[in-house]
Amino acid sequence: MSLESAKNHLARWGRDGDVLEFEVSSATVDLAAKALRVEPARIAKSLGFKAPEGALILVTAGDTRVDNKAFKATFGFKAKLLSPEETLAATGHAVGGVCPFGLPETGLTVYLDASMRRFRTVFPACGSANSAIELTCDDLFAYAGATAWVTVCTMPKEP
Repeated sequence: MSLESAKNHLARWGRDGDVLEFEVSSATVDLAAKALRVEPARIAKSLGFKAPEGALILVTAGDTRVDNKAFKATFGFKAKLLSPEETLAATGHAVGGVCPFGLPETGLTVYLDASMRRFRTVFPACGSANSAIELTCDDLFAYAGATAWVTVCTMPKEP
């Protein structure tokens, strides 16, 4: 059902037919990158955090880590991930398929991390552990109904 809610959401822009479904799991950044044959950094991972008035979704590049100091400075509270059960209850999507599409209308805000802007397109999940869609960052912002771009993640160190 979660895949269907994401597709129904994307249908508003005529993009439901662009959802990719795989025979293999894409539930982690590495699995999604392998299924899509792209670098892991281009996977747009969606993370759920506890917020004072509910929860927030942060979508970030697949190779980043949340910087706790930057998170607190930006949002005003400590970064604490939702449990898998809390994630499902808040988003309607199980861990492995969490995405910013087809979310409940209340108590949830979506932010996009600027780490994704280094790519022309990125690949967020679409509500299941074997789906994704290729989107520009501008399209992702619009389709997600994002509140703002933020910089709360650190990029990997250069080798």
